[in-house]
Amino acid sequence: MAWLVVDDRVVAPVEVAATRSARRRGLLGRQGIDGAMLLSPARSVHTVGMRFVIDVAHLDSEMRVLSVTTMRPGRFGRLVWRARHVLETEAGSLRRLGVSPGVQIEVRP
Repeated sequence: MAWLVVDDRVVAPVEVAATRSARRRGLLGRQGIDGAMLLSPARSVHTVGMRFVIDVAHLDSEMRVLSVTTMRPGRFGRLVWRARHVLETEAGSLRRLGVSPGVQIEVRP
């Protein structure tokens, strides 16, 4: 388990999905998530088979937030060419954690 850091504040636990298998599985089959999941590398996500609404943040190679969106189950997200990572949380969590476009985030062990 790692920690999501925003503006030098530890804000939530984060699971890192760095293998193809872990990225493919993502949040599928879960009822929710405590904290966040970082998919790396990733440029887009889908919510086909998901059971809950999620917030999605696309991050560049330096972990700066490019965009934030909310996705209902059964959707295909847009491909963000400049993205290198995707951060997923339960809907409403990103705003509460202070994650918005332009914000620099960090993942610490």
